[in-house]
Amino acid sequence: MHRQACLFILTLVLLTACSSSPPIGRGGFAEHHLESGYPVEADQPLTPAHGLRFDFSLLSQQLDILIQEGAELCFPATVVQAKTRLKRIAREIAGGLIYDAANDIIIQRRLISRLERQLDYVNEHEICSLPRSLPLAHPGKLGEKLDHLLNHDNQFATGSFALNPKYMAQLAEAAVLLKQSPEYHLLITGHADDRGNQDYNLKLSDNRAKQVARYLHIFGISRKRIHLSAVGEDNPLFTGNEAQVRLVNRRVSIELIENPERQKSRGEQDAL
Repeated sequence: MHRQACLFILTLVLLTACSSSPPIGRGGFAEHHLESGYPVEADQPLTPAHGLRFDFSLLSQQLDILIQEGAELCFPATVVQAKTRLKRIAREIAGGLIYDAANDIIIQRRLISRLERQLDYVNEHEICSLPRSLPLAHPGKLGEKLDHLLNHDNQFATGSFALNPKYMAQLAEAAVLLKQSPEYHLLITGHADDRGNQDYNLKLSDNRAKQVARYLHIFGISRKRIHLSAVGEDNPLFTGNEAQVRLVNRRVSIELIENPERQKSRGEQDAL
């Protein structure tokens, strides 16, 4: 009830907010914060951007509420990924990439929903323990490090699912941390750039996800902790057909998923 009341109040605030723009020349595009208010004049029609901005603002406020309830302490990796995707959505909306923003909002909504269920679970069972394997300067440090290692650019060559040697080394480094932090599971999603037909790209992205999973298993990560998905050329990181854009779009994206059941087991061990 408390959470629902907060969301209702925040929604009213968002609907009555005023918009503002960052001063010209202050920082790059990625530094600009997307304002929550997006007023509509009486003689102006609603556009898709209005709805996307409202969804963005609501998701931002939902995440803030979950953080206040302890989400960053219990599920730091998920919070890191949620914050990162919010920044990406803000850039997409500000840049007029409506389809990309809408797709990322759907993904973000699912992530927030899962985070809320996980937080309800640990609160109900009065369990929440941080990974003890790594001293943390702040709750999301381990999640940030793993996210950087697992989602590094320049992973694959064109039309190939062979790993770039540098990325392979980063997977090995991430595996060391993951073996010490068994509460983390991985969702590996394969991607392809826009060259090739749809069926070919889907199969290629699936092989890329499987290849990354194979190496993580070689490096000591149990297959039970790894879940696979493939989307082909859909959901690109950036839109365009330039060489540098295609380079980052042929990739795997790896999402860290904290396992509440694992946290429960660890909490029970700590109580003994």
